[in-house]
Amino acid sequence: MGKKTQKIANAFWESRDAGLIILSANWPSTTTLPPLLLGPKEQPFAKVERLSPEECGHYCRYYRRKNSWVFTLRSNRYPQLLDRKVRVFLGGDFNKWGKAIGQSQWELKPVDDAAETVYELRVPLKLIPSGRVFAFKFVTDQEVWLDVPDSAPNRVERDGVSNFLFQPEQTGSHIFRFHTPEGYEPMGNEKIIWRSAEVEEVHELPHTQFLTSAKSDLELGAIVANGQTTFRLFAPRATAVKVCYGQLADGSDARTFSMGCLDGCTWSLLVDQDLDGYYYTYRVEGLSVEGTSHFDPNFAVLDPYAKACLGRRGPGIVVASDRMPKVKQSYTPPAWHDLVILEAHVRDLAAHAPIELTAQERSGYAGLRKWLKAEGSYLREIGVNAVELQPIQEFDNERPEDYHWGYMTVNYFSPESSYAAEPEKASQIEEFRALVEDFHQQDMAVILDVVYNHVGEPNHLLFIDKFYYFHLDKGNDLMNWSGCGNNLRCDTAMGRRLIIDSLKHLVETYDVDGFRFDLAELIGIEVLREIEIELKKVKPSLILIAEPWSFRGHIQEELKETGFASWNDGFRECIAKYVKGEGSQDIIRHFVAGSPGTTRFVAQTINYTESHDDHCWIDRITERPKGDGTDPTLLDRRRTHLMASLLFASLGVPMLAEGQDFMRSKRGIENTYQRGDINALDYNRRYVYSGTHGYFRDWIRFRLSDLGKALRYDGGMSEDYVKFFFAEGSSAAVVLFNADKSVDTPQLVYAINPHLVYADIECAALKPDTLKQIADQERFCLQGIDSARIPLDSKRIYLPPLTCGLWLVSAAV
Repeated sequence: MGKKTQKIANAFWESRDAGLIILSANWPSTTTLPPLLLGPKEQPFAKVERLSPEECGHYCRYYRRKNSWVFTLRSNRYPQLLDRKVRVFLGGDFNKWGKAIGQSQWELKPVDDAAETVYELRVPLKLIPSGRVFAFKFVTDQEVWLDVPDSAPNRVERDGVSNFLFQPEQTGSHIFRFHTPEGYEPMGNEKIIWRSAEVEEVHELPHTQFLTSAKSDLELGAIVANGQTTFRLFAPRATAVKVCYGQLADGSDARTFSMGCLDGCTWSLLVDQDLDGYYYTYRVEGLSVEGTSHFDPNFAVLDPYAKACLGRRGPGIVVASDRMPKVKQSYTPPAWHDLVILEAHVRDLAAHAPIELTAQERSGYAGLRKWLKAEGSYLREIGVNAVELQPIQEFDNERPEDYHWGYMTVNYFSPESSYAAEPEKASQIEEFRALVEDFHQQDMAVILDVVYNHVGEPNHLLFIDKFYYFHLDKGNDLMNWSGCGNNLRCDTAMGRRLIIDSLKHLVETYDVDGFRFDLAELIGIEVLREIEIELKKVKPSLILIAEPWSFRGHIQEELKETGFASWNDGFRECIAKYVKGEGSQDIIRHFVAGSPGTTRFVAQTINYTESHDDHCWIDRITERPKGDGTDPTLLDRRRTHLMASLLFASLGVPMLAEGQDFMRSKRGIENTYQRGDINALDYNRRYVYSGTHGYFRDWIRFRLSDLGKALRYDGGMSEDYVKFFFAEGSSAAVVLFNADKSVDTPQLVYAINPHLVYADIECAALKPDTLKQIADQERFCLQGIDSARIPLDSKRIYLPPLTCGLWLVSAAV
């Protein structure tokens, strides 16, 4: 292609003063550069440089080298490729896509041993159709197609699927990097102008691309060192920033000082004094820009990097680093496939704990610590090895005594101050750290539910920069895919940094073992990948869980390719129907086998039937009117036992909700996010429904035992590991675990009949003299149940209505 038909295919900012220009075809290898100018003032760039073919390949995933096409990708984007045993293949229109899997001529191989491994495949020119444009992608030997990043300049959508586009006129000599003139101040309407005698073209660089790429590498927040205190705030469009600090929480003694701008977007003030324990806020001024800004010089902004704060409005509290030392010897949580998780809320657990506590202790960390260590502790009795705490980052309850689920975060670094005994002294730091240590001493991992898709009120980030931190519609109004009124722009440089810095702080300072990301679809797969990479550098054993949906979409498929597990909402919905006899054979086949097809490894599915939101389990399935399971029927209880057996017998990671084991009811109310009176656990129900409580405990104990290893499958599922037998025309089932004997552990047989009629299930492959029944729908006995056993013979298992059973398989007698 000659100069006359050359075009600018794309252009974008990489940083504040540089960006890339992608041409529609190669530029000749001459000393003459493309005729490019920076508009709208049509001034020359400080520098325009051609990228090497290898660098072009980094963006487009292919380039030409002599007589070959080189297809390339890097492992840092795909964490599973850090395991060099994973094989990767090139698939596309030209080689019938998935048919390329297993064929050596299409396999990419690692070419170095660096932290970021580069995979390459050289394809002779003769194997690529001459002059043909086609789509391609990379796929592992496990048939997992690696996703195409939004940033790829040759990304194309076809039938809702993203692919890379191979264009033979772009061989690796078509991308240039531009640098703006020294001291250039962007105006927000930048353009790339191609001007030559043959053609003139203008490609706009909207201010959105510039602004959202603004970033700073400086340490942010209130930093105490060497008897001095530095305040730093990232505010890219502010015209002035002031800090107000003093020794009184109400701000009546606060003094106000102007801050200086260091790099065009970071504001700073050095105070020659150790201000540890002082209170502070910011005031941010700026220009009103077409609804994209929300500056107010009179609004007290809470520092997003404050390590402690006093309520939703602040102020922030200056905390010296010696109060937040990094954990020296971190706790190693159980392997993912060994996890049994309990989702719980700090105040729900402590409010009615049957031990002597003060009113203040019942409202937070101190009470939970005492209850955890007390005789008869619920958390120790239930037997789980991980607790998932609902949000403990500072949230927007108006008063400390107000009950709140915590999903409206106002600060990501500070533990919730209303749970602390002396929040004005930032005691939440020491109290939360001690709580995590107490859990670890009881061999329980601590997973935190975190919310990075939206923020609470007041919206402090809004007053720093509306456009930089939030998604806006065409009218510059806040988007609402979360249902909470604002959606955080997580993919900006400093949005990502705020998320990752705060998560690293929780791991390094408090030794948190994992995170569950609320509405993770809104965070985005790109940011989730970066989170995984950065956090596992700090703690490789970290547990990462995503709620994979939002009102905008679902990213279950994309998450398969990451090291994240996902909440399995299908399990919740379908198991409730199944135990009421409304399910199918496909339901139990899918969910008991670890939801194959939706996961890359079995422990990627978090199986649950109740969580904090929506109806709790007993209210969902109760026969009582208005969905109020406060007084469950005998049938409600029986179905709960069937559900418990399914939850703990299904492959994947089981999660139960607090109180689910004693059939906690929320009186039929679906959303109780501010109802502490309903949510707080009534531990008396443990005694009323002690059999149900004990049944859950027994299943958990068995699942975590050596004999239960067959239920804790590690890795990608083998098709022959689980074998199913069904009653004709019924969803009643018998399941054989470790059917292929691939795991060195006894085989297990599990059976369930959710119907009101008998189910005779033919399973001749099972030998009665090798089976020892150890559980049914009421009992659990490892020594073997010696009465009222479920009937079976050499051909069938005869399941009575509403029953389940578990058998150990031993060598034939």
